[in-house]
Amino acid sequence: MKNKKIPLRTCVVTHEKLPKEKLIRVVKNKENEVSIDLIGKQNGRGAYIKKDIEILNKAIKSKALERHLEVAIPDNIYKELENIILDK
Repeated sequence: MKNKKIPLRTCVVTHEKLPKEKLIRVVKNKENEVSIDLIGKQNGRGAYIKKDIEILNKAIKSKALERHLEVAIPDNIYKELENIILDK
Protein backbone atom coordinates (compact mmCIF):
# COMPACT_ATOMS: atom_id res chain seq x y z
CA MET A 1 0.00 0.00 0.00
CA LYS A 2 1.32 3.42 -0.99
CA ASN A 3 1.75 6.17 1.57
CA LYS A 4 -0.25 9.29 0.76
CA LYS A 5 1.96 12.27 0.03
CA ILE A 6 1.53 15.11 2.55
CA PRO A 7 1.45 18.51 0.84
CA LEU A 8 4.00 20.96 2.25
CA ARG A 9 3.60 24.72 2.29
CA THR A 10 6.12 27.44 3.12
CA CYS A 11 5.69 29.86 6.01
CA VAL A 12 6.19 33.44 4.73
CA VAL A 13 8.04 34.41 7.92
CA THR A 14 10.38 31.49 8.67
CA HIS A 15 10.49 30.00 5.15
CA GLU A 16 10.08 26.53 6.70
CA LYS A 17 8.29 23.87 4.68
CA LEU A 18 5.57 22.39 6.89
CA PRO A 19 2.39 20.32 6.47
CA LYS A 20 -0.77 22.40 6.00
CA GLU A 21 -2.08 21.36 9.44
CA LYS A 22 0.73 23.32 11.15
CA LEU A 23 0.01 26.51 9.20
CA ILE A 24 -2.75 29.10 8.89
CA ARG A 25 -3.68 30.48 5.46
CA VAL A 26 -4.38 34.19 5.02
CA VAL A 27 -6.08 35.10 1.73
CA LYS A 28 -6.44 38.27 -0.34
CA ASN A 29 -9.33 38.15 -2.82
CA LYS A 30 -9.85 40.14 -6.05
CA GLU A 31 -11.40 43.03 -4.09
CA ASN A 32 -8.21 43.24 -1.95
CA GLU A 33 -10.11 42.05 1.12
CA VAL A 34 -8.01 40.01 3.55
CA SER A 35 -9.46 37.05 5.45
CA ILE A 36 -8.33 33.95 7.29
CA ASP A 37 -8.92 30.69 5.45
CA LEU A 38 -9.18 27.83 7.93
CA ILE A 39 -10.45 25.35 5.31
CA GLY A 40 -7.76 26.14 2.72
CA LYS A 41 -10.14 26.40 -0.26
CA GLN A 42 -10.96 30.13 -0.57
CA ASN A 43 -10.22 31.80 -3.88
CA GLY A 44 -7.45 34.37 -3.99
CA ARG A 45 -3.77 34.79 -3.23
CA GLY A 46 -2.78 32.94 -0.10
CA ALA A 47 0.07 33.22 2.35
CA TYR A 48 0.82 30.69 5.06
CA ILE A 49 2.00 31.46 8.57
CA LYS A 50 3.13 28.97 11.21
CA LYS A 51 0.80 28.43 14.19
CA ASP A 52 3.21 29.99 16.68
CA ILE A 53 2.68 33.24 18.62
CA GLU A 54 6.38 34.20 18.29
CA ILE A 55 6.18 33.80 14.51
CA LEU A 56 3.01 35.91 14.43
CA ASN A 57 4.76 38.68 16.39
CA LYS A 58 7.69 38.48 13.97
CA ALA A 59 5.25 38.73 11.03
CA ILE A 60 3.64 41.84 12.52
CA LYS A 61 7.05 43.50 13.06
CA SER A 62 8.50 42.59 9.67
CA LYS A 63 5.20 43.05 7.76
CA ALA A 64 5.91 39.76 5.96
CA LEU A 65 2.23 39.06 5.27
CA GLU A 66 1.71 42.58 3.92
CA ARG A 67 4.65 42.23 1.56
CA HIS A 68 3.58 38.78 0.37
CA LEU A 69 -0.08 39.70 -0.22
CA GLU A 70 0.76 43.25 -1.41
CA VAL A 71 -2.01 44.80 0.72
CA ALA A 72 -2.28 46.36 4.20
CA ILE A 73 -3.39 43.81 6.81
CA PRO A 74 -6.03 45.18 9.24
CA ASP A 75 -5.32 44.83 12.98
CA ASN A 76 -8.44 42.68 13.43
CA ILE A 77 -6.91 40.00 11.17
CA TYR A 78 -3.79 39.88 13.36
CA LYS A 79 -6.00 39.71 16.47
CA GLU A 80 -8.02 36.86 14.94
CA LEU A 81 -4.80 35.01 14.06
CA GLU A 82 -3.60 35.44 17.64
CA ASN A 83 -6.89 33.98 18.96
CA ILE A 84 -6.64 30.99 16.61
CA ILE A 85 -3.03 30.29 17.63
CA LEU A 86 -3.71 30.60 21.37
CA ASP A 87 -6.84 28.41 21.18
CA LYS A 88 -5.12 25.58 19.25
